[in-house]
Amino acid sequence: MPNEVPGQNQKQPPIEPDRVDNFKDLFARLRACWRPPPRSKANPENITVIVSFDRAGNILGRPKVTHESERVTDNDRMLYRIAVMETLQRCTPMPFTSSMGGAVAGRPLAIQFRNLNPPPKPVEKRVWLTPKIL
Repeated sequence: MPNEVPGQNQKQPPIEPDRVDNFKDLFARLRACWRPPPRSKANPENITVIVSFDRAGNILGRPKVTHESERVTDNDRMLYRIAVMETLQRCTPMPFTSSMGGAVAGRPLAIQFRNLNPPPKPVEKRVWLTPKIL
């Protein structure tokens, strides 16, 4: 049959999204959706967002940023906030099982988006230990 498209007659099962049945699955799914800004555009930052879901996995209300790393510029802060909101858009609606949907529905969840690099250690100035030249 010359007009046949390869694989057209083969019935493939529909791809079911992985079901989110516990918090470990929820955070793994968010991690898979996370796309931080490239280092060429923004310095690394840690950010925490409070978000609530309904039973169907949709976001309830507006996510709220509750923590951001110190010593970042306004540009870095804005790029990371955009990246977090895009992550939430990519991952929702969450494919919750009925039990997980009932467990998280309406409850605020604090989600941390962490960069792998730890923040720089503060430099301690020890005035009393500086050598004095007389």
